[in-house]
Amino acid sequence: MTKPVFILASGSPRRRELLGEMGIAFTIIKPDIDESIQPHEAPLDYVRRLSIEKAQTVAQQVDGGAVVLAADTVVILAADTIGVAENGELLGKPIDADDARAMLTRLRGREHLVCTALTLLKTGDQSQQITRLTQTQVFMRDYTDDEIDAYIATGDPFDKAGSYAIQHEGFHPVERLDGSYNNVVGLPTETLRQMLAEIGWRE
Repeated sequence: MTKPVFILASGSPRRRELLGEMGIAFTIIKPDIDESIQPHEAPLDYVRRLSIEKAQTVAQQVDGGAVVLAADTVVILAADTIGVAENGELLGKPIDADDARAMLTRLRGREHLVCTALTLLKTGDQSQQITRLTQTQVFMRDYTDDEIDAYIATGDPFDKAGSYAIQHEGFHPVERLDGSYNNVVGLPTETLRQMLAEIGWRE
C-alpha cells in the first residue's frame, strides 16, 4: 500500500526545521484562511479553530491519501495566572516597530502562556482528525529598553506572536519556562509524536 504524503500546512521556517529534525519527509502547502478572532471567542477556542480550519483547507486541495499537519500558536497575557487561557489577551504578530516595542515592554519581567494547537488530518479510506493543545508557561527576564531596541533592529520580532523568538541568540528574552521548549518555538514535537502514533504513522 502506498504511503500517504505528509503535508505541512504552514509557511513557518521554525516548524519546517523542527519537523525536518524529526526525520519526516514533507511537502508544504500554505493555507489561505481568515485568521480574525470571532466576537467573544476565548483564546484557546480561537487557536484550536484556526488549526482545524488550516488543516481542512489544505486537505481539500489534495488528491489521494495524505496526512496534513496544521498548527497555530498564540501568546496569551493576563494580569494574573488565574483564567489566563480563558480570559487573557492575545498578543499577535506586531504590525510595526512601535507595536513590537509595546508588546516586549508589557511582557518584560512577567509570565505569559504560549499555546499551540496541532491538528493532524488523515485523508483517504480511513480518515482521521485529531486536535491537541499544548501549553507552556513562560517567564520573561527583566531586559532593558536598549536590549528591546537592539532586538527590534534585527527585524526578528515581526513574524512572531508576542514579538519574540525564545531561540534568538542575541536577545535571550526568556528567563525560564514550565513545559515544552519546542512549543514556544512553534511546534511541540512531543505532542506531535503522540498524535502520529495515534494515527499509525511510521516514518
